[in-house]
Amino acid sequence: MTMTQTFTTIGLLHHPKKPESLTLAGQMAEFLRARGRRVWSGSAWDEPEALANVADLDLLITLGGDGTMLRAARMGSCYSVPILGIKLGRVSFLADVQPDHWREPLARLLDGDYWLEERMLLDVSVDRGGEPPVNHSYMALNDVVISRGSLARLINVDTWVDQSYLTSYRADGVIVATPTGCTGYAMAAGGPILPPELKNILLLPICPHLSLDRAVVLSQGATVSLRVEADYPAILTVDGQFEIMLAEDDRIEVRASQHVSKFVHMQDRAYFYRTLMERLRW
Repeated sequence: MTMTQTFTTIGLLHHPKKPESLTLAGQMAEFLRARGRRVWSGSAWDEPEALANVADLDLLITLGGDGTMLRAARMGSCYSVPILGIKLGRVSFLADVQPDHWREPLARLLDGDYWLEERMLLDVSVDRGGEPPVNHSYMALNDVVISRGSLARLINVDTWVDQSYLTSYRADGVIVATPTGCTGYAMAAGGPILPPELKNILLLPICPHLSLDRAVVLSQGATVSLRVEADYPAILTVDGQFEIMLAEDDRIEVRASQHVSKFVHMQDRAYFYRTLMERLRW
């Protein structure tokens, strides 16, 4: 499928712990500038610098693994900047282009030969009472995980869907995932594999004990509310990159974000299932 959008200003987001990522970013910058494109390059770990530049970009190319793409997706979604991933990670479910074969795909991209896939994001908030009240807000492309802390003891997670009580999980934790996140922690916990373009929310417990032990796929637009009961602090993790220590009576709300992440693809639309089989070696 050919698109008409022209990418004139392109960002390159490299992984600071992978020397080959910075080298490749330099080669790509030279390639793009030779074709009349403006290029910005920066570190995926320097989020303030990246955020200061992403609004002016037409495209953001990541050179790393899925973690780099998660960072890029959150930053780019606020400005509807599409993301293209160069696979430099161990698994890289999200990346589209191989690092030793990028010139031909990039040339096709500049000619408009690509298609865009929209993926949902989650808005996450942690509401804590007190004076003054505290509110933490995050955005997630993969998942939101409530888990036990350092002690190997179960926690109770009271759960509501659209303000209606669902159940109280007694488990090591609870995962709230997007279809993008279904191939991550959720899959390891026994969850289903969902097509990435869906807008549903996946809710499933981690090692439940004498409580609901099935994954629940929620309708588009659902809001999930969670409250932890434990004798010791539990942990909230967002996309595996943000960690918040939870206090008693903290209320976590998760809902579909008004923003979406746009992924650039040059492969055919069956790429997801093909990638899944290759990565899992089934």
